[in-house]
Amino acid sequence: MFDLTEIKYVKRITVGSNDPNRLLSPEELEKAAELLNKCLTSVPRGCIIAIEKSFLVLQMGEHQAVLQWIVYHVGFPRKPMWLEDESRRQ
Repeated sequence: MFDLTEIKYVKRITVGSNDPNRLLSPEELEKAAELLNKCLTSVPRGCIIAIEKSFLVLQMGEHQAVLQWIVYHVGFPRKPMWLEDESRRQ
C-alpha cells in the first residue's frame, strides 16, 4: 500500500505534443517515455499519483488534426539525485 503522506517531491512528465507550433519528434517522445520508466523503476522508486489526459482539436483549412498528450505526476519520498543531474545537463 502506498501512503501519500510520504510524498515530498512530484515530477510532472508530459508524453505527447501539447504545443501545435512545436510537434515532438519520435525521439523526443521516446525520451519522455524513458524518463517515466526510469522514475518508476530507479531508486528511490516513484509512484504515479495522478494522470492528466488532454487533447486539442485543430482546424487547418478543410482538415482537422487532434493533438493528444498525457501528463504523469510521479511522487517520490525525496527528490532523486539522478533527476537533479539530468536537470543540470539540460
